[in-house]
Amino acid sequence: MDQKPSIWQRIGIHSWFLTSEDTGNNKKQLILTPDDVYNYVIEKFTDSIRQLSFAGRVVFYHEYIISLNSEDYKEFINNKEGIFGLIVNESVKRFYELLKQYREAGKTVEPSSSKWVFRLVSHPDYARGDIGFIGKLLPGSNKKEDNLRVTFIPRQTGIAQTFDISEDILKGFNYYSEGYYEIPYLPDLSYDEKGAVTKKERYLARLETILPEKQLAGKKVEFLMNDDEIIVSGAEEQREEPYIFRIPSEWVNTPHLLIRFNKADSKFYLASVGEQTILNEESVPSSDINSPVWQELPVNSKILLNGIVGINIFKS
Repeated sequence: MDQKPSIWQRIGIHSWFLTSEDTGNNKKQLILTPDDVYNYVIEKFTDSIRQLSFAGRVVFYHEYIISLNSEDYKEFINNKEGIFGLIVNESVKRFYELLKQYREAGKTVEPSSSKWVFRLVSHPDYARGDIGFIGKLLPGSNKKEDNLRVTFIPRQTGIAQTFDISEDILKGFNYYSEGYYEIPYLPDLSYDEKGAVTKKERYLARLETILPEKQLAGKKVEFLMNDDEIIVSGAEEQREEPYIFRIPSEWVNTPHLLIRFNKADSKFYLASVGEQTILNEESVPSSDINSPVWQELPVNSKILLNGIVGINIFKS
């Protein structure tokens, strides 16, 4: 069977990520440090100001997608637990210091969003030591763009190269809940240590879905699970309790899912009470809401309701 080309082969930059055996280059494998990641984020922030600002107004990215090699990512998660949160907090602190300098110089410093978003992700086609970046003005924006500006630092040269790619390329990236952070933007540019986002749990899980209806233009809906048990329901749902995740789509039954967090084993469980539910490409048997049949719901799972509405669940 012919092996499918990677996304990097399809867009013509596969050679940037070749191993030393492929290139004949016997350079020592690079080790990525927290300081490397921090300095890279700051560099991309200052680059965005230089590229986007105009007429005395300072413009900058609010969302930072930082992509690493899978092994580098695992090493950060397993051996440096909590370091991503510290990098994010220190990065935002430095952002404010730089923005204050622009404001003191008489520049207009106004945000394009109410928050900072960081997504630290991995991709199997990256080599050890590689690091890449995608920036956005509006975090979580669902506006369809023709392309995205992407910067890569190839391992062979160490020189940053920038080009445009289709947003569809992002489908090749793997997102992990451990690498997702949100911090409110503070207009006074004063970093709030107490309010900073860290790895401490503030909720049990985060669920997100993109609505399929044309009139909603693919709007993303997020839900933070704070209760041990929640109900996922459809457009006809009238209740407004905090344990109700209402998805305003006619493709979702009212109700459709029950999701429970079991403190005894720290696992999530799911019961389907709607017409059709698929969990990680496996069909989930439907049960009565008064006697639900539970099955384990792994974190970072993909749920599909009635073959149309997809839900992703991420641990906090």
